[in-house]
Amino acid sequence: MQLSITIATALSSVCFVLYGASLFGSRAMVAEFDRYQLAPYRTLIGALEMAAGAGLLAGLRFRPLLVLSAGGLAGMMLGALVVRRRVRDPLVSAIPAVLLLCLNVFILLAAA
Repeated sequence: MQLSITIATALSSVCFVLYGASLFGSRAMVAEFDRYQLAPYRTLIGALEMAAGAGLLAGLRFRPLLVLSAGGLAGMMLGALVVRRRVRDPLVSAIPAVLLLCLNVFILLAAA
């Protein structure tokens, strides 16, 4: 079980750190957040995703941080699904958020 938690944590961490970093300079991400009507929150969300992604890795040594980071990221992915629904994106575009939600719920439940 520990190996599966470690792999899931590493995968989620990489995804969130890279995606969070993209929110700081990618023109495509600027346009997406304009479309979502969340432009003022783009850098905050990017910073939170990067911090929580790093928190996942640190949480492998300090379990409460793993629980906090995985729970926060699962909550963010729920929010992402709400936003995707609000802007009427096709269901296929929500697949990454659903997968990351499931991955972080797994981490959360396994770590708690």
